[in-house]
Amino acid sequence: MPTKKKKRISVASAKAKGRNLQNWVAKKISILLDEPCGHEDHHLIEPRPMGQAGTDIILRGQAALDFPYAVECKSGQNIGWQATVRQARANLGEYKTWMVFMKTKEFQRPVVMMDAVEFFEIYYEKHQRNFVGE
Repeated sequence: MPTKKKKRISVASAKAKGRNLQNWVAKKISILLDEPCGHEDHHLIEPRPMGQAGTDIILRGQAALDFPYAVECKSGQNIGWQATVRQARANLGEYKTWMVFMKTKEFQRPVVMMDAVEFFEIYYEKHQRNFVGE
């Protein structure tokens, strides 16, 4: 009996999934910082238009100071996390560190990957404890 080939999603569909994740992340950061997000010039938080180089979420001014992460968003079934981390690190620019949001069909909600030392520094700062990195 012949085996069925899995149907691949179209490029347009894959880009739409990525764009939806970018918009979701931008809106969550917007809520967190109480700043509007969008493509207007006065917005400090903006999902980067598809195909442009740089982080997937553009943070300007006070938003970049309050959320100092180079944000990458990846949506799909076979996400190469090592390459994604390299990409996030390459896009650091003036951000303090990187953060990757990933969404796959397997998990109902997006997951976050970030530098472990940075994670513990955030936690210790929140609980007013000193943390020695590494």
